[in-house]
Amino acid sequence: MDKAVNNRRSRGHSAAPARLERPTRTEAEAAVRTLIRWAGDDPDREGLRATPSRVVRAYEEWFAGYKDEPQDYLKRTFEETGGYDEVVVLRDIRFESHCEHHMAPIIGRIHIGYLPSNRVVGISKLARLVEVYARRLQIQEKLTAEVAACLDAVLKPHGVAVVTEATHQCMTTRGVHKPGVTMVTSRMLGVFRDHAETRQEFLAAIGMRGTHIANGN
Repeated sequence: MDKAVNNRRSRGHSAAPARLERPTRTEAEAAVRTLIRWAGDDPDREGLRATPSRVVRAYEEWFAGYKDEPQDYLKRTFEETGGYDEVVVLRDIRFESHCEHHMAPIIGRIHIGYLPSNRVVGISKLARLVEVYARRLQIQEKLTAEVAACLDAVLKPHGVAVVTEATHQCMTTRGVHKPGVTMVTSRMLGVFRDHAETRQEFLAAIGMRGTHIANGN
């Protein structure tokens, strides 16, 4: 496989969201109480009395990604690869995120591939990278692009490929109510964008041979 990439389209990873002054826990719980009243129920009844604190604790878990810097998980790399110079693929990384338009769940899986230049990263770190970005308010297109750009910027491999498949609850539980619909997005950088053979090798590895995905657009 030709690893010389003359026209590599490298893209820097997205900047971390600006650090905003966060409301207090008391203020957050009061906001949940307001939503309960707006929905038409009484936040003081027995079954709902502890709901505001439970919701706030859930938010701390669902949106923990704002506390972390994604690139930190890729800092420790390994250069002793025994001369390995083929594609590395980690597929079926399950994730749970939330749509920034309706704050409804996005549930799916991400497949990551990269062609190392001179160093590799532990596979658990790839899963951690996905988790950090997923635990923020997202749209699937941005999530896909952010994972690819961060991996590309930090590891500087010959190429990066990311494919995301997910179901959006904002579409299945409201609006058009269409269950069973899966959205697929991709981002191809470097050799995966420029060389069809390398791209197809990755797509075959994740079970998408013959797919319409051509260049990550």
